[in-house]
Amino acid sequence: MQAVVRVAGVQARVAPGDKIFLPRIPGEIGTVTTLGEVLLLSDGDKITVGKPVVEGASVQAEVLDHARDAKVLVFKKKRRKRYRRLRGHRQSYTQVLIKEIVAA
Repeated sequence: MQAVVRVAGVQARVAPGDKIFLPRIPGEIGTVTTLGEVLLLSDGDKITVGKPVVEGASVQAEVLDHARDAKVLVFKKKRRKRYRRLRGHRQSYTQVLIKEIVAA
């Protein structure tokens, strides 16, 4: 069984046993959280598409780790004007293990 879920504005295709990285979601390490916005369910030949979400479907995921991605540098410059700006950004993410996909 596979599903497409939407978490924090990002869509991800998941199956039981997958380890995926999502934008930072609340939860302590080791706790099981529910990802409720299931957009699509696939069970072999049977495919259920939500309008916009599949009613009663959810995905159970265990929080494995909270971390931050590599730094992305943003550099702005206007030539001959002595204007330079350097800013950095590190995106926070959460690694989760997909435990179970629950269909309606």
